[in-house]
Amino acid sequence: MASEPLQTLPVASLQPCENPTMLTRDACTALDTQDPLAGLRAQFDLPAGRIYLDGNSLGALPSATSRRLQQVVAQEWGQGLIESWNTAGWMSWPQRVGDKIARLIGAAPGEVVAADSTSVNLYKVLRAATSIQHRAQPTKRVLLSQRDNFPTDLYIAQSVCAAAGWRLEPVEAATIPARLAAGDVAVLMLTHVNYRTGAMHDMATLTALAHATGALAVWDLAHSAGSVPVRLHAADADFAVGCGYKFLNGGPGAPAFVWAHPRHVDAAQPLSGWIGHARPFQFIAQYEAAAGIHHYLCGSPPILGLAALDCGVDSVLAAEPLGGMDALHAKAGQLGDLFIRLVDERCAGFGLELASPRDAAQRGSQVSLAHAQAWPVMQALIARSVIGDFRAGLGGDPDLLRFGFTPLYLRFADIWDAVQALAEILGSRSWDAPAFHARKAVT
Repeated sequence: MASEPLQTLPVASLQPCENPTMLTRDACTALDTQDPLAGLRAQFDLPAGRIYLDGNSLGALPSATSRRLQQVVAQEWGQGLIESWNTAGWMSWPQRVGDKIARLIGAAPGEVVAADSTSVNLYKVLRAATSIQHRAQPTKRVLLSQRDNFPTDLYIAQSVCAAAGWRLEPVEAATIPARLAAGDVAVLMLTHVNYRTGAMHDMATLTALAHATGALAVWDLAHSAGSVPVRLHAADADFAVGCGYKFLNGGPGAPAFVWAHPRHVDAAQPLSGWIGHARPFQFIAQYEAAAGIHHYLCGSPPILGLAALDCGVDSVLAAEPLGGMDALHAKAGQLGDLFIRLVDERCAGFGLELASPRDAAQRGSQVSLAHAQAWPVMQALIARSVIGDFRAGLGGDPDLLRFGFTPLYLRFADIWDAVQALAEILGSRSWDAPAFHARKAVT
């Protein structure tokens, strides 16, 4: 059944206003009592006293994961040893987990495999896409992307273009439709939800524009899978990859996933490893690609990583009886709207600028704020047990404070408490302590 909508929260501007009607913590707690998704929080082991707003970088730990890993390590590995490739079905885990992910991204059973990293999978699909286009339209040699796409996407695209004699062209998001209209683009590569701002592309519209000009559309779902509704078939996308350790809660370095539209799935991908062979245990010298998406596998499945990812994906699928991804995205939008309203009310005048779309329908499950001292402000917040993250500016863009709103385990009262801490840090300038200015290796 579909979930009941929560009370709509009006959102003001980021400018100070006269006699604003301040939202109270009790009002936020009341929203939690009527939240039909509130019970999903019990799936997670969350540290007491901390507010975790960084699930867009690393999802929280599902309680089931520790038990599953202990069972896989102690029983399947410890007792079953090598026989568990058969008795525990290890070899089929990439497909089994992939079928679960398919339910979250609008793909069909048998079309997704969990394997490798997002970067490696992106290399596979870009090589397949450029090969398809080289045969079909050899004069087109432009790979179009977004200027502030996640760097690994641009790095992988640079290497693919260098090998193929193509040109990577990163442009501003607003200019993508006009650039496609020029007609010389062979492949469009975009991240569905922007990692810096949370701004979400209209996948169906941009894919249709790409196809109308003869281009293929490749989508990175790193910040979409488990976060927003994705309908790959409805959008008629060509290829997609995504991350297992953000909103899918698969754990640090979890396997990623890869999807190819059935019309492209047999196009050769370049990493012809033995698990992608049609008959891997015949150990023949000549490579023979497995049918369908199975030939996108390469090396041996990482069983511990897949076990953790399986639990993480299950934590998202637990929302299916409550409205699924539509309900999760609706709550994430309401959490983000609440955060923006509270920042408007409590933090105006402290140099913050909203860097994300104000309209929840146009953003993923995060809100980013620009600030001249974003790094020390975020370190001061973390010291107050409010865990967000920092992203450095690029090409003249400002530094950002990023806040992820994972609806599986976040409460509306958490948002009130987080903004209260942010307002106190900004108002007292406690962020200016020397310890908060020291940069860490991982930001």
